Amino acid sequence: MCIGDESMKRPLINHTNHPSRFWQEGQRQAGESWGPIVDFPFPSIPPEWDEEKVKEKAVENAARIQALEPAAVLLQGEFTYSYDLITLLKEAGIPVLAACSRRDVEERQEEGKSVKTAVFRFVRFRKY
Repeated sequence: MCIGDESMKRPLINHTNHPSRFWQEGQRQAGESWGPIVDFPFPSIPPEWDEEKVKEKAVENAARIQALEPAAVLLQGEFTYSYDLITLLKEAGIPVLAACSRRDVEERQEEGKSVKTAVFRFVRFRKY
């Protein structure tokens, strides 16, 4: 392999509920600027879990993510788990990102009812 070979680049881990195959082209390009995108599905965090159980899941996934040696991690989802995992990853020196989007709302009338549709347009990644 040569230096600069794409296969040698460290990945951007997508740890969200939004698989990268559904990303807008601009988001995909921004993600690939960090490295190849690897989807690491966001876990279901039941509301019945206490803080300790949430922390255990964050510690477990922090170890799994660190083993992948990522260039960065896109992390968005359930707030308390995200906070714990962001803290752990940052302590390990791994950049953690949020996707920043513009929310465009369209409102129309259908059968006498007002219907709102929100369309999110990716703008950039921002570090936590």
